[in-house]
Amino acid sequence: MGEILASILQIYMYVVIAYAVFSWLFAFNIVNPRNQLVATIYEVCWKLVDPVLSKIRQVIPTMGGMDFSPIVLLFAVSILSNLVRGM
Repeated sequence: MGEILASILQIYMYVVIAYAVFSWLFAFNIVNPRNQLVATIYEVCWKLVDPVLSKIRQVIPTMGGMDFSPIVLLFAVSILSNLVRGM
């Protein structure tokens, strides 16, 4: 059971990373957000990540235009994954 949960958390980490990368690519106009495939992937990532990130953003606001909430989320998921593997 612990390995399954650790695997799910690992996949969630990849989703958070994909969300952050897509947001950077959109911000720097590297990827066209009107592309159907890109928009679909980003929307799925956003729906999975944004509810958690919005809670983190309530505690840690953006600093100088930088949003550190994905880093905090990755750190928290990593710690949780290590705790689950230790069980």
